[in-house]
Amino acid sequence: MIGTTISHYRIMSKLGSGGMGVVYAAEDIRLGRQVALKFLPAEMARDSSMLERFRREARAASALNHPGICTVYDIDEHEGQHFIAMELLEGETLAERIRRGAFDILPLLECGIQIADALESAHAKGIVHRDLKPANVFLNSRGQAKVLDFGLAKIEKMHKSGEDGQSEAPTTATPADLTSMGTTIGTVSYMSPEQARGQLTDSRTDLFSLGTVLYQMATGTLPFPGETTAVVFEAILNRQPLPVSQMNPALPGEFGRILNRALEKDRNLRYQSATDLKTELLRLKRDLDSGPRTAALSDPRSGSTKATEESVAVLYFENLSGVKEDEYFRDGITEDIITELSKIKTLKVFPRSTILSYRDKTVTPQQVGRDLSAAYVLGGSLRRSGNRLRINTQLMDAQTDFPVWSERYDREMADVFEVQDEIARKIAEALRVTLSPQEQEEIAFKPTDNLQAYDLYLRGRSYARRHTRQDLEFALQMFENALTHDSDFALAHAAIANVCAQYHYNYERKKVWLERSRDASRKAVALKPHVPEVKVAQAWILYTQGEYTEAVHVAQEAVERKRDTEGAYYLMLRALFAAGRYADVADIAEAAIESSGTDYNVYVPIVNALESLGKGEAARNFRLRRTLALEEHLKTVPEDARARIILASDHAMLGQHEGAIREANLAMALRPNEATVLYNAACVFCGLGQKPDALAALRKAWDAGFRDADWARRDPDLSLLKGDPEFERLYPETSADA
Repeated sequence: MIGTTISHYRIMSKLGSGGMGVVYAAEDIRLGRQVALKFLPAEMARDSSMLERFRREARAASALNHPGICTVYDIDEHEGQHFIAMELLEGETLAERIRRGAFDILPLLECGIQIADALESAHAKGIVHRDLKPANVFLNSRGQAKVLDFGLAKIEKMHKSGEDGQSEAPTTATPADLTSMGTTIGTVSYMSPEQARGQLTDSRTDLFSLGTVLYQMATGTLPFPGETTAVVFEAILNRQPLPVSQMNPALPGEFGRILNRALEKDRNLRYQSATDLKTELLRLKRDLDSGPRTAALSDPRSGSTKATEESVAVLYFENLSGVKEDEYFRDGITEDIITELSKIKTLKVFPRSTILSYRDKTVTPQQVGRDLSAAYVLGGSLRRSGNRLRINTQLMDAQTDFPVWSERYDREMADVFEVQDEIARKIAEALRVTLSPQEQEEIAFKPTDNLQAYDLYLRGRSYARRHTRQDLEFALQMFENALTHDSDFALAHAAIANVCAQYHYNYERKKVWLERSRDASRKAVALKPHVPEVKVAQAWILYTQGEYTEAVHVAQEAVERKRDTEGAYYLMLRALFAAGRYADVADIAEAAIESSGTDYNVYVPIVNALESLGKGEAARNFRLRRTLALEEHLKTVPEDARARIILASDHAMLGQHEGAIREANLAMALRPNEATVLYNAACVFCGLGQKPDALAALRKAWDAGFRDADWARRDPDLSLLKGDPEFERLYPETSADA
């Protein structure tokens, strides 16, 4: 092939070959410039779906225009051979540079900043590398880092069919370090945990890979070494790397903290954007350039920034009873302690939504303190046996990992409120916080004097969080039983109002449900008018009556009183969407997600609003985030039909048809007559272009009780059906549409 002319490229020399084909240096005879040509394997070209996907992703990569990204010039075909033309670089790969030894800190930071900047640019256009490693980073003679092969890694993995293909760096003018078929360790070592599990990836997977690259640059070794793929996978998923300061004591402690966060196994605790990681690297470089301002920068034992004074993260207690059913009680106790501590105005307490990601995971106080900039971490365990309750609790200094206060409570179950009260007071004493008379009174307040009523309320709350018809019916039974033990239990009345309003809206448009909701709401207001949960109940009633503006106002009052009030943000977003206030939904989207913890429902109005605004890329990103939230949720609640049908809808809209059909069938098998499942199934079939099936599912949803014309007519997922006579008959135009 050398010396021949292909299209308008004259082949000059062979650079190398690998799993993705052969790469040549060539001259573009039209423009008189040197380029690299990469020819794709013939078997990939014969697969029409893979070829089309390659073209689509290659076109996206060619749209990237950034000094830190190797430029793709052209996609072409010659005699059935598909190839791409890209920038020809002179210098060496980062892999070759690392073989000569670890970097000094300042050149390391400069290179890391350049790579993060390139990722930031790519991620802004929806392109995730998925195969970032030293072999895919090139250093030119001026020290400029160039990221190679954007958008190709995902295709390579499909092409390899079970082998983990390492994408080579063959656009260089020096002999390329190309990986032959079957060599898997190089790429596996840089995978994120979600890649290792075969889960859907997003931009955060690149940040984990960059953390791995930075670790290797700093130490000369990999953070997750191993002789086989299985060993490396196990380390990535389950083991922490050796502290970077132990590997290279000359490194500043702050760099270790940055690496720890980049290498978080839970992507929700990792850096959420390349911008965040780049900013921290820039800040550290600035501090080192200007000389150490504090001992923390040069002390390898220092691994975290100064935490917010008098801030406490309350971790979910460990359930030692061995009974999974008791987890609702464990959750309730933990969340009530968070609520009690939140009543102390001079104490910053992280909300339930922030702490949820740590539930049932092994973490250290220092790790939590580093992630959240928390000064103190409260952890413990709970064992319930008959009428006895044993709680061990310990308040730890997140900086030193030393206990500040600890206590063991071995009490009757009836004393649970006194235990919660005492824990809050003891923590205040340990932190030398003086409680005002009002705070003392609020902490001493008991939601009910009857333990059995409290237990039933906690059970009901765990069911109500799932939103399905059967779960709402179970929850209602629990709340009503709670009131038989304590008729003045305000939270139980508010919960009944909430459930009845949701049941009326989603499943059965009979007046009796709305009347029950109003009656329960009035009783709750009479008992405790300012309790946030009561506000949410009032807002639901307003929403079901179509009074969207007032519903938003009341839900906002709940959020102002308690930012993570369950269901408050979800209802506010629904009301804003139903009122056509799409921009307002977009404005509070991030705050809603942050405050709602694992409640995947908040994503529904957000995605719909962004699509209605024509912000397709932003909507797609939120769909990806929702998909991850749903997958995580289904690990613990696999029977949640609503979660499965929403996941099916996301799969359909993201072009993953097999996954869409699988999840839709599972959801309908779990809840064949449930209105919201059937409605969302219609959305799935629309996404798959199956109009008759979509209409059939929507008709069943209407028969099962989904009658919200305002929502259906505004829902972009049903665009395929808009204007169809059957759709117009089921969901005619209302005054809200006019």
